[in-house]
Amino acid sequence: MQSPRTTVRPPRWSAALFAGLAAALPLMSPGSAVGQAAPSPATSAGPTYADLAVLADGTPLTIRVRVKEQANVPAERAPGLAAGSARLYIEAQTLALLAGSGTLPESLRYLVDVPLDAKGRPPKLKKREFVLFARPVPSRPNEIQLVNPRAQIAHTPELEARLRPILAGFAAPDAPPRITGVRDVLSGAGNLAGESETQIFLTAAGNAPAALTVVRRPGMAPRWGVSWTELVDQSARPAQAETIAWYRLACALPRALPPAANVASDPADRARAAQDYRFVLEQLGPCTRTAG
Repeated sequence: MQSPRTTVRPPRWSAALFAGLAAALPLMSPGSAVGQAAPSPATSAGPTYADLAVLADGTPLTIRVRVKEQANVPAERAPGLAAGSARLYIEAQTLALLAGSGTLPESLRYLVDVPLDAKGRPPKLKKREFVLFARPVPSRPNEIQLVNPRAQIAHTPELEARLRPILAGFAAPDAPPRITGVRDVLSGAGNLAGESETQIFLTAAGNAPAALTVVRRPGMAPRWGVSWTELVDQSARPAQAETIAWYRLACALPRALPPAANVASDPADRARAAQDYRFVLEQLGPCTRTAG
């Protein structure tokens, strides 16, 4: 006879817990969840800054947990489960609330899809620690929903050290807003040959102000900056790499200047505006993500 510790019988799950995972299933791809035996070379270094920022951006709860028990969800109760994956019911001990408000119970329950190992078995997560990006389940204080299938990441001190500044950056009162597009671009030549200034006005969540400026001076390298206030001038500074400002721009700006946003009428001014927009993108660099 099996002991009670070898078999975990999940309680009656709430519909919201299943619905939360089902809504995220289209984003799932093989090997994307935690527990894979050997990460590919592209992911061996762990999540990038952008990976972590995407998970943390707007997420109500970021929690560090230790898995106490796991159980396979029966196939008939796991619609949409990808081939080569298992859906697990997890009971975990709450270790720390890294971001979010309120008080969490000592024990949490959630569902997660994980890839099967080479022997066709789910990984053993018991006693392992993870960082979860989740939302609460209304009227179910012991249940949480992962915000997407990649929202369970193996915890390490190094991961937490990288994550905490991101969480603090999003929580700051002056955190840069989410960029939704490019509104208008104006470029004009100066009095000297090679002198110009381009202003790129962005659209942002909540109608917050956001603008880019590119200044060119004869004999000098072009200089760019970003302003998050109504005041747009040449004193704006570039967004530093791996900051929330960088993430907002590098991961949201369209890869090419929308033609309708380029309001200059002179062909030379329009060409310069497009050139300066490309220059900003080059200076920002790619929004590298290993999680797709």
